[in-house]
Amino acid sequence: MKLRIIIALVASSITFSVFSQKQILLDEVIALALENGYDVRLSKNALEAVSTDNNFAVGGFLPQLNGTASTTWNNNNQKLEFQDASRNNSGKAESNNTAAGVQLSWLLFDGTRMFATRERLAEMERQGEVNVKNQMVNTIAQVVTNYYNIIQQKQQLRALEELMLLNEERVRLADRKLSVGAGIKQELLQAKLDLNAQRTQFINQQTAIEQLKNQLNVLVGMKLPGIYEVSDSIEINLNITKEEIADNIDSKNFLLQSMRQSMSVAQLQYRERFGEYFPTISFGAAYNYSFTDNKTLINPFQALSNRSNGYNYGFTLGVPILNNFVTRRNVQQAQINFNRQGLLYDQQRAVINTSVHNAYVNYDNARKILLIEEENILLAKENTNIAMESFKRGVSTFIEQRTAQQSLEDAYNRLINARYLAKVAETELLRLSGDLLK
Repeated sequence: MKLRIIIALVASSITFSVFSQKQILLDEVIALALENGYDVRLSKNALEAVSTDNNFAVGGFLPQLNGTASTTWNNNNQKLEFQDASRNNSGKAESNNTAAGVQLSWLLFDGTRMFATRERLAEMERQGEVNVKNQMVNTIAQVVTNYYNIIQQKQQLRALEELMLLNEERVRLADRKLSVGAGIKQELLQAKLDLNAQRTQFINQQTAIEQLKNQLNVLVGMKLPGIYEVSDSIEINLNITKEEIADNIDSKNFLLQSMRQSMSVAQLQYRERFGEYFPTISFGAAYNYSFTDNKTLINPFQALSNRSNGYNYGFTLGVPILNNFVTRRNVQQAQINFNRQGLLYDQQRAVINTSVHNAYVNYDNARKILLIEEENILLAKENTNIAMESFKRGVSTFIEQRTAQQSLEDAYNRLINARYLAKVAETELLRLSGDLLK
């Protein structure tokens, strides 16, 4: 009776705790992760950087305009001696110089490099957007896996509660038989040992759930409440076909999309480098003003003040003739990089296609195993009930009843694990196809 009371108190405390906690649905967790998750925010930060570069890329087509201004005060001791032997000495020759100017420089043609640069920056921004989506898909997959792992551990906790009640009943029956001389002390001791082992497992299970909740909180940027609860069931789509996944890989897998854009960026970089072979044409113009005010005249031919202003303009043609093969090296390196990006894409495509095949095999096997284990749990429960009734009537032995209970525990573990693995396999298929992101 004492053991029954203890287990009942534990179960009631857990029930009260669950109902007193706020339940967080999976969709809510995903929304928090997409908004506040560190990995998603970092990918958005990278996108912001390339977007800024693209927004200012138009500056490469505009002229550069610079202005200068200066003023100088001079105070010098001067001694002049002329050809006729005359002299003119000044102990304090003062003058003020003022100058200002505006210069314009405009690159009109650079072998189409500026156009390639503009396209490359735009493509890098588009790639950044795809990279954000790819990270969002990966984050969703992590959240789903972690969330359902918590549910898996909760289901195991509930299974343990049921098994502990069965073991408590076994302890009570063994104690009753011993008291009337129909049993042996070894049966009672073994029943108590089994119950204590389950109590230890129960505590470890609670610890595992708490740790998984903390991990989930990290994925959402620490935005979950301090105490919360998740759903109770694992919903699995058992009707996914291999064809609907494989047919969409090339168009919907964000990693492949990003790598195709890497090839485009590499091709545009090649155009940039190849443009270095061509001449450049630029336009330049300037307006300059200067004024000099001489406070002291030493030379009679020296002007008291001097002011000048005017403008100039013209075109400049730059022709690359010899630069120690720098241009050729840059072009060849750009071509090598483009070829490398193509190889990386082919490699990644092969890896993803293989991953899809393996993921579907795991998914197909997992749903088959799940159906088997759902049948096994019914058989194990029925077998345990029969064994318990037989043990009560003295028809079966203690060992037979304990074996039936162990079979039930194993069936629970396999079923709960099968549910979780089926969900993980489903999630991986959807991650590869990009269908996790609505």
